[in-house]
Amino acid sequence: MKTTHALIFFQYCLLSGLYYASAGDTLAPTQSIRNGSTLVSSGKTFELGFFSPGESNNYYLGIWYKSFPDTVVWVGNREKPVTDSHAFLNISSTGNLFIFDGQNTTIWSTNSSRAARNPTAQLLDSGNFVVKDADADEVTESYLWESFDFPSDTQLPGMKLGRNFKTGRNRYLTAWKGVNDPSPGDFTFRVDDIGLPQFVLRQGTEKRFRTGVWNGIRFSGLPLRVSPLIKNIFVAHTEEVYHMYEVMDKSVLSRVMVNESGLLQRLVSYENTSEWTNMYTMQNDKCDDYARCGPNGICKINQTPICECLEGFVPRSEREWPVLNWTGGCVRRTPLDCLKREGFLKIENVKLPDLLDFKFDERLNLKDCRAECLKNCSCTAYANPNHNGSGCLMWFGSLIDIREFIEEQSEQDIYIRLPASEISDEGAGDSIWKSRRTVIITATSIISGLLALVLACCYMVCKYRRKKKEISRLPPPKEPGFYVERSCSESNVSGLRTEPLTENAVTLTMEEGR
Repeated sequence: MKTTHALIFFQYCLLSGLYYASAGDTLAPTQSIRNGSTLVSSGKTFELGFFSPGESNNYYLGIWYKSFPDTVVWVGNREKPVTDSHAFLNISSTGNLFIFDGQNTTIWSTNSSRAARNPTAQLLDSGNFVVKDADADEVTESYLWESFDFPSDTQLPGMKLGRNFKTGRNRYLTAWKGVNDPSPGDFTFRVDDIGLPQFVLRQGTEKRFRTGVWNGIRFSGLPLRVSPLIKNIFVAHTEEVYHMYEVMDKSVLSRVMVNESGLLQRLVSYENTSEWTNMYTMQNDKCDDYARCGPNGICKINQTPICECLEGFVPRSEREWPVLNWTGGCVRRTPLDCLKREGFLKIENVKLPDLLDFKFDERLNLKDCRAECLKNCSCTAYANPNHNGSGCLMWFGSLIDIREFIEEQSEQDIYIRLPASEISDEGAGDSIWKSRRTVIITATSIISGLLALVLACCYMVCKYRRKKKEISRLPPPKEPGFYVERSCSESNVSGLRTEPLTENAVTLTMEEGR
């Protein structure tokens, strides 16, 4: 009798989809996860189930650390919670996940474009919850769906943040709205892949922080942090662009998260500890605030005040800067003029300006980049963005969000275009001006030489005509007289002395072109 009752109950559970999953790591179409039942990854690192944050009466499907139940790293139905305690999760025969409430109303579901013959959902020890065909090979390409493609506020090791150009999927972090409210908040952290990739934190549509562009080793706007624990990986090609990281010590837990206040933090927990340690916060000081010093300003955290205008620029508003309002930024003291002499001022160890109006040419080196910038009268600055010395990055218009690094070498230098009068180093004049000056000097020399030649010819002709005229008026020679030599002592006779006529000689030297 007991066996019959148990069989009837089992059949009922199969038909109704209410058979609870065990504390294993997989979910089959004949099983359900209800409030109170969970999946646990094989290595006992992560756990999946329903949770209710704080004093909330809402229920969410989430993933958390087995040893840190309060540290939720992923939320499925964060935009549409279950409002009663009877939520349950199913997987369909085609491989889609469904969350139902107590009235069997669909609250949330996945939408896989592929169907599986023998679908199963599994919580991996990486924290990734995947749907796959049980008959398929164990490769990531076989996943019909995975939670790593839909991050919440946390990036785990092995999770990609970035864009897949083939599928159009963009993976990014979105903060919780509040400490006890996992619904999407205002802060997002994502890769901007226009031109050179960089991470940008936004509050709504406004930029609040950016990492700077990837220079081949790291994001150039972040201070150099070397840790043997973390290996950063960045991939950018025609199919996708993404960042991920790995933890080299398996006994260490690590996560990157954006909290409800918009702070980006890397947290670690070491083996046999019961707390998280803040390894670092990406926004380290006030100079990390986006565009802190306004257009054409530079932020120097070791100075007071921290904002100043770039060399050759002055505050746009003389009244705002004394009260530490730098949002208006700076304007040029002397406007640029391509017809006059211009050059570049080198500023070392900076976070390069934001990529607003720019051009990037990976084929040019730094010398060619300078020449290319000089050809364009709208080019205001140039730099080499790559650590290996290749690539040309040029800016047009105002320069936004520059900061100086002092303690650590960022190896990022920028060359800002200025009139020659604003550059203290006279040798910094541009090569175009030198070429123009050479042409002008050469042309002037040729004109001067021709003018001298013409004048000399005119002089010779005039001289020749004068001599000829003088010869034609001279009287005919007379018969010579007699001369009687007398003593010099005779005072009444003056001695006569004739001297030769000497003319000033004119020498004409003509230069021949070589």
